[in-house]
Amino acid sequence: MAQYLVPPNDAKADIVPSTGPPGSEPSNPTVLPLDMLRKFQWTFLIRHPRRSIPSYYRCTVPPLDEMTGFHSFMPSEAGYVELRRLFDFLVKERVVDESNLMVVDADDLLDDPEGIIRAYCEHVGLDFTDNMLNWGEEDTRIAQEKFAKWTGFHEDALGSTSLKPRNKAHKKVITRESEEADWKAKFGEKGLKEIRECVDANVKDYEYLKKFAIRV
Repeated sequence: MAQYLVPPNDAKADIVPSTGPPGSEPSNPTVLPLDMLRKFQWTFLIRHPRRSIPSYYRCTVPPLDEMTGFHSFMPSEAGYVELRRLFDFLVKERVVDESNLMVVDADDLLDDPEGIIRAYCEHVGLDFTDNMLNWGEEDTRIAQEKFAKWTGFHEDALGSTSLKPRNKAHKKVITRESEEADWKAKFGEKGLKEIRECVDANVKDYEYLKKFAIRV
């Protein structure tokens, strides 16, 4: 979602007038002034493009596009280069502590939910509790309300009640050939081509951010 703070396609950012004088921070790649960016505890959630891009693509084609309202695939929505630019800017300006960076890889989280959440809590000074991995009806109601604008994008998460380690089937070795066969079967030749190009274009930025991910 960094592309909502950092304009995509290398477009020049300008400070939103309601938050500061436009043109006042030419080196800032975001639309928010630096003093506002300093008010947040920044956490960067990343996911390998080979998983995130097909997931997004699925939301832009039938039948799911009728639910999401997104009827065309836009590679610029991937957001990896924008996330990297934001990350580097926050490090450079010492908004985030370079010795205590909060980068969480989704695959690590799904493989070891408790381990990653415990490590995250330790990094940010929170006490770990079991309810961070389990949620009830009221939690689901709140989540559904917050994500109502994004119908179709988070249905699996909204239908869940806990975060448990995924099974070993997800850890099988994925080759370029096997993933392309899977994408072609699901989305056809056109979908395969669009996904492949977008994945390849974003791997470098993902791997850069992955170097800083929390490890347990």
